Amino acid sequence: METFTFLLWPLLACLLLILIHAYFGIHILERGIIFVDLALAQFIGIGIALSFLLGEEKSTLLSLAFAFLGAVILSLSRKAARYVNIEAFIGILYIFAFAVSILILDRSPHGLEEFKSIMNGNIIWVTPRELFSTFLVYAGVGIFHFLLRKRFFALSFAGKGGILPEFLFFGSFAIVLVKSVALAGILQVFAFLIIPALIGRLFCREPFKIFLVGWSVGVLVSIGGIFLSLKLDIPTSPAIVTGLALIFFVLLGVKVVFCRSE
Repeated sequence: METFTFLLWPLLACLLLILIHAYFGIHILERGIIFVDLALAQFIGIGIALSFLLGEEKSTLLSLAFAFLGAVILSLSRKAARYVNIEAFIGILYIFAFAVSILILDRSPHGLEEFKSIMNGNIIWVTPRELFSTFLVYAGVGIFHFLLRKRFFALSFAGKGGILPEFLFFGSFAIVLVKSVALAGILQVFAFLIIPALIGRLFCREPFKIFLVGWSVGVLVSIGGIFLSLKLDIPTSPAIVTGLALIFFVLLGVKVVFCRSE
């Protein structure tokens, strides 16, 4: 019973994380900007790294500031795509933010451990209070996207919309990532954004069906990864990410074989 109680909160956290990231993943895959999550999350990492030097009580404020800076830059990405490859542009944003984070953490006496914290997070130790605040943020963003769903789907699926809708999309995504990165780390957040939606797209084309398939697989793998990390005393986020990637490769193989036999 104690084990179940201990694992309940990280399990619920994974349910929330996959729920909102599978939705955003559908948009990101449709836009073809796969690494936007890594770039934006790494901008948030700059804020977290600065908080280790300036005081951890400033972590949320600094993370939000750099998250919105990244959102402003990404809202202009369609214009940048006229002159450069969009994935290359996003890749440069990522390595820039990554390099800046390392330079900042180099000034910290525990830079390596703090870097691992940013990348891997500590979802196994999530508290009910953290989970509730995360739920409130995700719910607020979810309601916002429901109200503006026609505009956001027009942006992703038809390429229609101006800079303001783009900023609203990336700004709300940035708010989600601030909570997500603090909760689970960059590695797991990226996996939850891309892999469940990609698994859904192997077998479905309708956004809602993609979401349901991706979320279901993500939940099952997260449950297995959390229990495995506890039993084998291994890091939780890498265990979940490895499990998701393996499931994707297996299902992709099944898809390839099935399509060949048709």
